[in-house]
Amino acid sequence: MNFAFNEEQEELRRMVAKFLEEKSPETEVRRLMETSEGYDPAVWSQMAEQLGLQSLTIPEEFGGSGFSYVELIVVLEEMGAALLCAPFFSTVVLGANAILTSGDDAAKAKYLPGIAAGETIATLAITEDNGRPEFDAIQTSATQAGDSWNLTGTKSFVIDGHIADLILVAANTPKGLSLFAVEKGAPGLSVEQLATMDQTRKQARLTFDATPAELIGSDGGATAGLTKTLELCAVGLAAEQVGGAQRCLTMAVEYAKARIQFGRPIGSFQAIKHKCADMLLEVESSKSAAYYAGWAAAEDNEELPVVASLAKSYCSEAYMHTAAENIQIHGGIGFTWEHPAHLYFKRAKSSELLFGDPNYHRELLAQRLGI
Repeated sequence: MNFAFNEEQEELRRMVAKFLEEKSPETEVRRLMETSEGYDPAVWSQMAEQLGLQSLTIPEEFGGSGFSYVELIVVLEEMGAALLCAPFFSTVVLGANAILTSGDDAAKAKYLPGIAAGETIATLAITEDNGRPEFDAIQTSATQAGDSWNLTGTKSFVIDGHIADLILVAANTPKGLSLFAVEKGAPGLSVEQLATMDQTRKQARLTFDATPAELIGSDGGATAGLTKTLELCAVGLAAEQVGGAQRCLTMAVEYAKARIQFGRPIGSFQAIKHKCADMLLEVESSKSAAYYAGWAAAEDNEELPVVASLAKSYCSEAYMHTAAENIQIHGGIGFTWEHPAHLYFKRAKSSELLFGDPNYHRELLAQRLGI
């Protein structure tokens, strides 16, 4: 079994890396961090029209390119390395996957073409104020009024919830967990942007007060689809974390070669060598975990639930460690606001906690293995 990327996938990587080098340099990341929207609409349109990134894994019948999850993790890895400020993760990894796994062909035909064209920004709202990603923690409820539904409750830590045109909401009905679509500006919907440690990824708190919503899939039948969506989300986050960890390693090694102390590069000191070696080991191991999980997602393999949690837990800790060691190797300058090291450290911490920390996923892993 060959898990190496083929020539087309490597070309996709080079194309995305070049695009991000031009459109997402550190200066642009810092500029967008300070804005309330958190992204550049012009770049978002270019991503769709010139590169077709939003349409990558959407089936051709719904306006997409029909590629697999392997191509998506290639793109996500490069975006993680560049700290891209754009609603790509929320729209493609969360929103599109929630629709694709819902089994609702009418919803797919209605919403996926807009996502593929870059015209619709979507997100998924599961977590509430308690911060727990488990379905049994969901208290938002939906009541039926004739042919329509109304939502009541609150969702927190919703990625790009303040700019989303389409919000997919997990809520309980008398029949069980269900998935609903809420349009931007719907009556009874109030949006509060949250102050976050990682300013490169915006989050919001959404309150629903008898907000009109459209049922996606069957009433009470969302558990399987949302479970699959969260597994795909874990794989996507792992790929982002690999890209960030690799960038931290590269920054640390380049500085260790260039920084002269006591008449020689600090990279020649044994303590720095050991740090770089440990970082390299973790980065390469992270790649193995994330790439295997990406293959499992692309093949819809029965191993996906296990390897998704394995990849998320390992890549989270590896990214945190490499981001912290990058700061240590840079010394005093690594702690300053002007240096980019802290941007990766904050993204690492945010991603570590997003949709379950390593302990949560190790517990899931143990349950799925029957341990």
